[in-house]
Amino acid sequence: MYLPIKYLLDFLVAIIVLFLLFPLYIPIIIILLFTGEGKVFYRQDRIGFHKQKFKIWKFATMLKNSPNMGTGSLTLRNDPRVTIVGKYLRKNKINELPQLLNLLTGDMSFIGPRPQMKVDFEAFPVDIQESIYNVRPGITGVGSIVFRDEERLLSVAGRDPRLFYVDHIAPYKGAVEIWYQKHLSFWTDLRLVFLTVWVILRPESNLHFRVFRDLPDFPEVLQKGCLTSVFIRQD
Repeated sequence: MYLPIKYLLDFLVAIIVLFLLFPLYIPIIIILLFTGEGKVFYRQDRIGFHKQKFKIWKFATMLKNSPNMGTGSLTLRNDPRVTIVGKYLRKNKINELPQLLNLLTGDMSFIGPRPQMKVDFEAFPVDIQESIYNVRPGITGVGSIVFRDEERLLSVAGRDPRLFYVDHIAPYKGAVEIWYQKHLSFWTDLRLVFLTVWVILRPESNLHFRVFRDLPDFPEVLQKGCLTSVFIRQD
């Protein structure tokens, strides 16, 4: 019953937020036009609802040929492909704001699993691939919050970032998104909106493990690469 209401709310709120943020878009567009490679928006094929492809909107934060350079679809900390302005936009998640347009077209939701490039989608275990996009992908979600510092995990010296992503990050990211589908509700989404803002302001926080105490246990191999120690449940 909640899903039809969720998608209607996505559409209505997207219109309101786009209107409110329009004054912010203008200086960002001007700055991007005169920095980096002069590109404002970045559009790319992503896997979405029911595994259908769509074009995602983002502010351009990386060199145009980035997918064919360095680590490809994976971005590392201090990645040389990221522009100077792009570093700021990515740090504050401002680069994701154009995805409000994807909400208007019905390709995305505010809350849901992040839409992946094909190569990263195929890193999920097969059972996760079959079900992760039974809901529309989101601008943010539980996976985005848990892995808000994914670049740090992928940037450990001597570690192959692609193998680490396939072996450890993708399986857990998929598990928490399946958890989200099982707990899908307005109350869950409302808390995830709050937690998104919270981890932007307090990136070292692990409040989400306190708010959602039944999240799948965070793997020890991921804990070792995290910015802070993970909250350990006492119950």
